[in-house]
Order: sequence, then C-alpha cells, then structure tokens
Amino acid sequence: MKLNPSIIRVLSLDPNATTVTAHGSSGFNATAKISTTLKDGTRKNFFMKTAPGKDAEIMFRGEHASLNAIHNAVSTLCPASLATGVSEDGTAYLVTDFLDMSPHSSAADSKHHSGMSLAAKIAKLHTTPAPTPEGHSRPMFGFPETTCCGDTAQPNDYRESWAEFYAQNRLLAMLDKCERNNGKDVELRSMVERIVSAVVPRLIADDRLNDGKGVTPVVIHGDLWSGNKGKGRIGGKGAVEAVVFDPSAVYGHNEYELGIMNMFGGFGKNFFDEYHKTCPKTSPVDEYDDRMQLYEL
Repeated sequence: MKLNPSIIRVLSLDPNATTVTAHGSSGFNATAKISTTLKDGTRKNFFMKTAPGKDAEIMFRGEHASLNAIHNAVSTLCPASLATGVSEDGTAYLVTDFLDMSPHSSAADSKHHSGMSLAAKIAKLHTTPAPTPEGHSRPMFGFPETTCCGDTAQPNDYRESWAEFYAQNRLLAMLDKCERNNGKDVELRSMVERIVSAVVPRLIADDRLNDGKGVTPVVIHGDLWSGNKGKGRIGGKGAVEAVVFDPSAVYGHNEYELGIMNMFGGFGKNFFDEYHKTCPKTSPVDEYDDRMQLYEL
C-alpha cells in the first residue's frame, strides 16, 4: 500500500522511514497500520481508516471528536485521534494512536496498568460532565459534530433538555431517515409520535428525573456493544487494558448508553453491579427498567 502525501504531511512523517500495510477489517472503510521511525530512532505505529466521499468525511469527523472526548475523560479507555481530513484525491481519512489488541503484555508493562476494570472506566466516563459549548452558558445535550452509528448519521444539535434531544435528535430523526429511505409508514409514524408525546415526557422529562433536578450531560460512547470493546495496548505500549473503540459519542444521560448495552448484550450482572456503585441508577429507580426499554428503541 502507498501512504497518501496528505497524511505524510499532517503527521510530519519521513516518507522514507514509513510503511503502510492493510490491518484489520471494517464494513465501511479500508483500514491500515502505519509504521514509522521517528527522528530519535524510536518506532511508532498509527491506525488509519480511509474511504471516499462526503459521507466518509462526516463519519470520520464524528469519530475523531468522539475518540478525543472519551480519551480526554479516561485516557486508558480508547486511543486518541490524531488527524482527520480529505486528501487531494478526495479520499477521507482518520488517523489514531495504534491499538494493539494482543492479549499479552510483559511483566514490566503490566506495572503501568491503570488498575481499572471496564466497568470502572465506563463509570468514570459517565461521571465526566460535558464541557460548555461556545455560545452557551452551561453544558448542553448534543455534540459538536454529526456522529454515525454504523453508517447512519445522527444529528447532534445542542438542546437544553435531554427529553427534547432524545425525542427530536434520535427518535424523530431516525423516523425521518426511515421514511426517506423506505417511504411513508403511517402506522410507524403514529407509534413514534405517541412515544414522543406521551412516553418520553413521562419517563425522562427534566421534572421527572432526580426529584425534578433533571440529569447532567456526560460523555457517553454512543455505540457500546460487545463488538466495540476488548483488551489492548494503546499506542502499542503499556499494559493490556480494557478498551473501547468505534464510538459515536454524545453528551447525554448516562443511562442511554446502558440501554444500548442491554439491547445487544455482552455486559453481565457483575459489570452492572460494579458500574452502579459509582453511577447509581437515576431516580425514580423503580422506573429504571422502563427507561432501559425506551432507550433500546
């Protein structure tokens, strides 16, 4: 494989000391490993995704921002994203720290383990408040970039209310996309609109949650299922840690993440017991299961 000159420039690499090889697989883009020798003689690897077209550019911008939002909150949970853009030939790219999914680390490397389980890391992520966006006076629900769950673009316009965000930016936005792709479905629209008008305010309105205090937007992965977690070494060094990847982040209610995790499975009782020690269920607790069903839609 040949590395695009745009990526050589943005990473300040020496083309004579850099190679690129196919690595891993993806249903939406080409994936590769970049290996280079730095000026001080050390070897460094990067992970790269590439794909043509505007949709890929949007997807990579969202993943770039998502990875860095998560990495900035819990640095051992996912690799940092280093660059995204479009090369001269129209190919969109994303370059991140290399995530070595090898199951083993040396005894010396193991000394640098964070000591945190996946449940502890996700709990820390979900207790990291969202930043205040430019032009606003407090943290908002949403995200600065459009993100993609699979290849489905998700609008993340900022909203003050979590219930409004979930209704407008997730339920109704996905309904609109379904109708654009498959045509009108009167029964489906009626059902979704009933959920938006009756169920959403009943279960997750600000005056319903936490004794009327509402919820604080926190960093969530946004597409956390068993296929997007594993064990690896970020940057190819240090200890093998519990890690996540392929995020579609949003600043939202932490339990929205749990709905996705419950829907696809792969997280057992022990995980949730440990998680809830740091992140207790939102009150009213007796409506937790109902909220999970709502977030699985």
